[in-house]
Amino acid sequence: MDSSEAIVLDTLTRACSQDSTVLKPAEQQLEDWQTKPGFHMALSTIFLNHSLDSNVRWLAVLYFKNGVDRYWRKSAPNAIPEGEKEEIRKRLIYRFNEPVPQIATQLAVLIGKVARLDCPRNWPLLIPTLLQGVRCPEDLLQQRALLVLHHVTKTLASKRLSSDRKVFEELTLDIFGFILDLWNKHLSEFLQLASQHDEQMLAAVDRATLSLRVLRKQAAFGFRDPQKNPLINTFLTMVFEKVKPTLECRRSLWGNHQMVEKVEKLTLLMTKVLLDMLESHPASYVQYIRPTLDFVVAYTFTDVGQGILFERFIVNSFNLMKGIVHCEEYRPAKNIEDTADPVTLEAYKIKMQFFTPGVLTEICRQLVSNYFLLKTDDLMTWDADPEDYALDEGGDSFRFSLRPCTEVLFLSLFKEFRQTLTPVLLEIVNGLQGPCDPDDMAAMLRKEAVYNAVGLASFDLYDEVDFNNWFSTHLVQELKIKHPNYRIIRRRVIWVAGQWVGVKMAVSLRPALYEAILPLLNHDEDLVVRIEAATTLKTAVDDFEFKTEQFLPYLDTAFGLLFQLLKDVNECDSKMHILHVISFVIERVGVQIRPHASSLVQYLPILWQDASEHNMLRCAILTTLIHLVQGLGTTCASMFHFLLPVIQMSTDLTQDPHIYLMEDGLELWHVTLHNSPVITEGLISLFRNMPALLELGSENLRVSLRIIEAYLLLGPKELMEKYASSLVTSLCSLMTDVRTEALVIILKVVELVLRTFPIEGPQVFRPMLPAMIKAILEREEHGTVIAMYFSMLARILLQNQEFMWSFLNQVASEFGKDSQELFGCLLDVWFEKIDYIAQPERRKLSALALASLLTLNFSTVLERFSGIINVCVEVLNDVLRSDSDSAQHVDCLVLQNSEEFLGEEETDTEHDKRKRLLSLQDPVHTVDLRQYIISQLSSCCQMVGQTAFSQLMDNTDAEVVTQLQDFMK
Repeated sequence: MDSSEAIVLDTLTRACSQDSTVLKPAEQQLEDWQTKPGFHMALSTIFLNHSLDSNVRWLAVLYFKNGVDRYWRKSAPNAIPEGEKEEIRKRLIYRFNEPVPQIATQLAVLIGKVARLDCPRNWPLLIPTLLQGVRCPEDLLQQRALLVLHHVTKTLASKRLSSDRKVFEELTLDIFGFILDLWNKHLSEFLQLASQHDEQMLAAVDRATLSLRVLRKQAAFGFRDPQKNPLINTFLTMVFEKVKPTLECRRSLWGNHQMVEKVEKLTLLMTKVLLDMLESHPASYVQYIRPTLDFVVAYTFTDVGQGILFERFIVNSFNLMKGIVHCEEYRPAKNIEDTADPVTLEAYKIKMQFFTPGVLTEICRQLVSNYFLLKTDDLMTWDADPEDYALDEGGDSFRFSLRPCTEVLFLSLFKEFRQTLTPVLLEIVNGLQGPCDPDDMAAMLRKEAVYNAVGLASFDLYDEVDFNNWFSTHLVQELKIKHPNYRIIRRRVIWVAGQWVGVKMAVSLRPALYEAILPLLNHDEDLVVRIEAATTLKTAVDDFEFKTEQFLPYLDTAFGLLFQLLKDVNECDSKMHILHVISFVIERVGVQIRPHASSLVQYLPILWQDASEHNMLRCAILTTLIHLVQGLGTTCASMFHFLLPVIQMSTDLTQDPHIYLMEDGLELWHVTLHNSPVITEGLISLFRNMPALLELGSENLRVSLRIIEAYLLLGPKELMEKYASSLVTSLCSLMTDVRTEALVIILKVVELVLRTFPIEGPQVFRPMLPAMIKAILEREEHGTVIAMYFSMLARILLQNQEFMWSFLNQVASEFGKDSQELFGCLLDVWFEKIDYIAQPERRKLSALALASLLTLNFSTVLERFSGIINVCVEVLNDVLRSDSDSAQHVDCLVLQNSEEFLGEEETDTEHDKRKRLLSLQDPVHTVDLRQYIISQLSSCCQMVGQTAFSQLMDNTDAEVVTQLQDFMK
């Protein structure tokens, strides 16, 4: 080991220290060395040296693995030199004799990562060397070579480019038969050794498992058309044959926990092979549909599986059946005669031959009466950890958990074979009418299971079950039985109500549902039942047919009970769940929440402090606050002592939690500004976070710009006095690197400043204007951006011409023109691009601005008199309407009745009112375009004289002049 490697070894040793004063500098040094040539070579020397301390070698492997992720690609910054990589590749496969299992696994992962980038072109020796190692008679070498082959196969199989897939297919053709023989040999050897309880069975089962893992990936991703390869048929046939002896072997090893666990992994891997083939190659799997269904039914619905099954095996078996039932390639058109694909027809024929009414009936009965039943473990979890039990598993839990997997299979079968299974389920339901004896636990569990089935199949039972009558006469009565054991039924009944409320529950029954829910939220009720009742309440409130007036009599009680439940639960997930229910209630009842919000306002600060280590709970609190602020309206100002610090912390990029909280924090900031009655010092101080947020850009840019808009309407003077400089800097910086949509939003913010500050605004945003002029002249921007540029130009012309002429005088030389020539070029583009301006308001603004030029005795303007008139007449056609009473032309954009315009809508926020107030000061809505043009033309005539004016009109298109005269009548 040379001196540089010795230095790296010493640093790694110090990085393993428990003393932070030694550890931290060593970690920093290692991080600094990551980009240095030779560092990864030194790491490989260290982790391949078996005489060194295993902790140091482990750390060296981890740093090397991170280096592969960052620096192995040729195109990566600070990439590892090619010569160094070549030497490292040789070392990695020199000898598969790593003695430490954990390091061996990390090495295998590392080699897989390198193989993904280099195999086979830059590492042609890898696969031949691995196969040589796999053939080695020495157990350790063979096991380690198989481990590496597994990880290499796994990474190569995950590549999806056609060239990469072709490479993997060629590799598979070369070695699949050999690995298949190897698996058969190792599995047979293991079963033989296991029958004798020989200690060598541990190594044998590991080799059998690794071989099968390689085969699994190659079978699923290494063949374009597996059914044409006889080896695949041999492999899948062997899988079906080997499951039973492997399950029997597991039973014979009972008590040897390590071996039982390994045999379970091996057995599950066999079922995963079938699942992968069904998913990846459904057409090739058709011939295995019947064997698979026979296999699943035999093991899970007959005595064959008695005593040898375990939960994950049942889960995978059920998912196999569900996959076949669900598979689109196996489902013909509604009219079977319209299906042309013979594969689909064959698969459908096999399915229908298997799923006879008798088989379906037996499967349905067993799913409901056996697999749906709550087990002893379920009830123990209910008692020991009710909050964990109450929160349903979601997402892909059906892939690994028995209860959701069973429910998904039941639903799949019910939807596919509704006509056959509906009478079966209804017969089961009819046999369980009437309350149970609370002391007969078996009867209650059966009823709970049946109710579960009825709830799951609610959509499919729509026409078969009179739920309104069942709920009113039967289910409500069951909820009134308060025996402790009956909590099982109470919980399931209120869940069933939640399943049916959006399917088939009369609106008139909603008050009865609320009355049923409220007692179940009481503090003396079982906690699981309370949480389920809260969930059903959320479902009912979130329903399309929810009517606020029906719920208002129960709002006070419901809100109090939910608030108490929020305090009673302890787990972060439970608090999030109840907060989401409260959020839904607040959102749906809107302003009606105001009398009931005080308790929540008092409790949320405490909960926020308690959730300092739980960012997802804080996200839920932010969501609740968003709905609460919207419901409180202007009275949200009473919460500022809590709200503003929460917003500040959530949107401060220097605070670590911003990663989780920023999106909701920005939305809360947004709605707070929208509902605030006045600007406050606290609200203004929040804006300190905005420059960093704008610099960050990304998906939060839109809401950040809307927050700025809200400030400009709420406290424009206060904002611009304090932050004008940083705002201009941030927006100018943003404009150089954003998409068209974002650029338009930025320009709308600038336009809002110009509307609010017609005199000061242009000067504030002067740094932005030269680039705008350049973009207009070069005609390089998207049409919507050009339209926004002309709207800004129009506002400056209309409201601050003095600034416009001064600005043009200052910048004209930059464009190689004098100011009048530059202005003339702008007008020419304006006339040319006027149709890019689509909104009537913006078109009118352009017409007003151009008409304002008619009173200027500039040759630049008079030479373009006809162009100005063309635009004005075109816009008059857009905005004038005939008044039926007076037979006059009326500008439809002028707000005739300001009081009516300012009238409040129920959903209006303070922000909406401020927008309307600003509109009342906007020339677009206060100036009659027709009258203004008449006035400007009259002044122009007086300025230039009648003769010159007539000449100007004669040079204008005759049809345009005729239309203008019609408008002037």
